Amino acid sequence: MSFLIVIIILALVFDYINGFHDAANSIATVVSTKVLTPFQAVLWAALFNFVAFFIFKDHGVANTISKTVKSEFITLPVVFAGLIAAIAWNLLTWWFGIPSSSSHTLIGGFAGAGIAHAGTFAAVEADPIIKTASFIFLAPLIGMIVAFIISLWFIHAFQKEFFQNCFQLLSLFS
Repeated sequence: MSFLIVIIILALVFDYINGFHDAANSIATVVSTKVLTPFQAVLWAALFNFVAFFIFKDHGVANTISKTVKSEFITLPVVFAGLIAAIAWNLLTWWFGIPSSSSHTLIGGFAGAGIAHAGTFAAVEADPIIKTASFIFLAPLIGMIVAFIISLWFIHAFQKEFFQNCFQLLSLFS
C-alpha cells in the first residue's frame, strides 16, 4: 500500500513538472508580448486547463498512454519506473531548453519500463507507439504544408489585381 502512495506522489510530481515544463507553450507568448501579466497568464492557463477537463470528455492522450503497455505487463514497478523516467527526461530537457513533449515522454517511459519488465518488445502495443511516432514527423510536415498554402493565398490575395477585382465585384452590387 505504501508503494502505491509513493507512485501517486510521483504522479503528482510529474504533473507539477509537466506544468512548468510546458508553461512556455501556453503562457510565455502572452506574457512576453505584455498582453497579460504573469499572474493573469497563470490564472488564465489554470482556469482553462481545469475547465477543459469537463468540456472535452474524450481524453485521447490519457487513453493512448494507458494502452502503450499490454495490461498483463503493467505492475506497480512498471508504473514507478515509467514515471521516474518521464520525470528525469522532462527535467533534463527543461534544464537544457530542449523542446519536448511531456506526453511523449510519458509514453516512452512506460514503453521502456514495460519492455524492461517483460524482457521483450512484445510487452508494448504497436498501435499507440506508431500513432505517436508518426505524428512526431507528420505534425510539422502538415503544419509546413498548411502554412505554405496560407502564405500563397495571402501573397496572391493582397496583390493589386486582387483589390481591383474586388472593387469591380463590389461596383456590380451597388
